[in-house]
Formats: sequence, C-alpha cells, structure tokens
Amino acid sequence: MLIRLQKYLADCGIASRRKSEELIIEGRITVNGVVIKELGTKVDDEKDEVFYRGKKVEKQKEDLIYIMLHKPEGYVTTVKDQFDRPTVIDLIKDIRVRVFPIGRLDYDTSGLLILTNDGELTFKLTHPKHNISKTYIAKLFGAPSPEEILKFKRGLTIDGVKTAPAEMEIIKNEGKIASAKIVIHEGKNRQVRRMCEEIKHPVASLKRVATGNLFLGELEKGKYRHLTEKEVNYLKSL
Repeated sequence: MLIRLQKYLADCGIASRRKSEELIIEGRITVNGVVIKELGTKVDDEKDEVFYRGKKVEKQKEDLIYIMLHKPEGYVTTVKDQFDRPTVIDLIKDIRVRVFPIGRLDYDTSGLLILTNDGELTFKLTHPKHNISKTYIAKLFGAPSPEEILKFKRGLTIDGVKTAPAEMEIIKNEGKIASAKIVIHEGKNRQVRRMCEEIKHPVASLKRVATGNLFLGELEKGKYRHLTEKEVNYLKSL
C-alpha cells in the first residue's frame, strides 16, 4: 500500500510525523538507496526499502491477541453497528489493540465467541472448507419427536439449499420447553434457529458452548479471557 513517507516513519516508531518531516528535509532518509528530501514522496510499505541511520526501517509487529468472550444476548457481532446497537467490542474496551470477531453470533444468541487481530487465522477459520463444529444448547418450544430429530440430523432444505448433516440430542424435556444439544458444521446465517423452525420447534433461547475443542466452561456472561497457548495452537492446527 502506498503511504506518505513521513507517515510510514511515524508508524514504524522512528519519530512523530512532524519530526519525520524534518528528517526527510534534512536528507537523512533513503528509499531504495536514494536520498529523499521531498515531503510528498510515497512509499510502498510492503516493497520499498527505507533506511535511517544505516538501519532498515520496518513496521513494528503488533502483538497477536486471542480472546474468548461470553457474548450476552443484545449485542451484535461487529466492530461498529449502523443502527448504533451495542457491539461485542463494547465488552472488551480495556483491550488496547484492534481485534475482530471470528465468525458471528446472532443478536439474540449468547455464548462463545473468539476475537483476534490475527488476520491469517481469521481467514482460515471462516473459510467454508474447514467446517469447524459448533456446539449449542438450545431451549425449544416442545420436544422434537424421533422422526423430527432424524430429519434434523440428515440435513434440512433451507432457501433451496440442503444443510450438512447435524446432531441433536434432547437433554431435558419439560413438556412445553425442551433443552437440546445441537452440533452443526456450517455457519449459515441463523442456521440453528432456521433448522429448528423447519422441524416446527422454534428456539426459545440459544447459547453456543463450544467451537471445535474450545469450551466456554464457567466463563461468565459478558466476560472474556485470553486463550492459552495450547488453545491457540489448536486453532492454528485446524
């Protein structure tokens, strides 16, 4: 990306942008072996070689951060919302670096959400070919019959496209409300809710409790923790 030389120097921690302008005017900066004295000069921050005092100037690498958040209902999984609703970023305001959610959880769904500034990992984990399992605890209106559960497991057609096989296990049946453990391997928009609606047992509440082998555990709603090295390595191994 082309950026002004003084901004590049400031981004690399050499000096403030104003002081960097002085260094350029004084002829103390070289770009690809050429002394630069013009302030309008732009450099490619990925290709050009910039030197100051005989040393190559490079952007400081940002520390990578990996966070597990217990997202509450009523928050959107974006950095900024066009309707000014609360976002998951509002829950981690003490984190000083810019992080992004991996995947998403619906506004009215709670549970495990990973946030990071590792763009490579985000791209990898959101790519369709990986099909990482996601485990939910759903409270349903009414208990699905064995036949309905079988239909759910085999995959359901939604908007003309059949979902991948999924898992459903009834863990508590209270008549009007039944609790089910659901595992899917895709990430289509509101997929669990729409699959449950398809078998005529809409979701009353939904919580994601695991992504792959990462578990929410006892993490309190609205709180977050940093992933362990073992957990990070697991995500990178997928």
